[in-house]
Amino acid sequence: VQLQASGGGLVQAGNSLRLSCAASGFTFSAYAMAWFRQAPGKEREFVAVISQNGGNIHYADSVKGRFTVSRDNAKNTVYLQIDTLKPEDTAVYYCTSRLWMDSATYSATSYRNWGQGTQVTVSS
Repeated sequence: VQLQASGGGLVQAGNSLRLSCAASGFTFSAYAMAWFRQAPGKEREFVAVISQNGGNIHYADSVKGRFTVSRDNAKNTVYLQIDTLKPEDTAVYYCTSRLWMDSATYSATSYRNWGQGTQVTVSS
């Protein structure tokens, strides 16, 4: 299993970024895909999750209205559009996969496969 996140960078507050995560080594369309982030000195926290066909999506309260998760099963890729970036969005963003969505979906400990992440730094 490989999960290659990209698209991060250094941006000013108020701007936007689109993160991508290219997946390989498993049947992408059979898995729900999630984004987590980890700021320095903090635990990895849930950001968003999208079901296998994209019909079921959930966001952390802290990002609702600014983040949009989507996927392209033909390209084995999941995306995270981040608008109106805030300094508190600064973190390494990771994508991960899980066979089903349930109450454990929101905990990083429920996932086994992680890529290297992509750094997002937002300046004020």
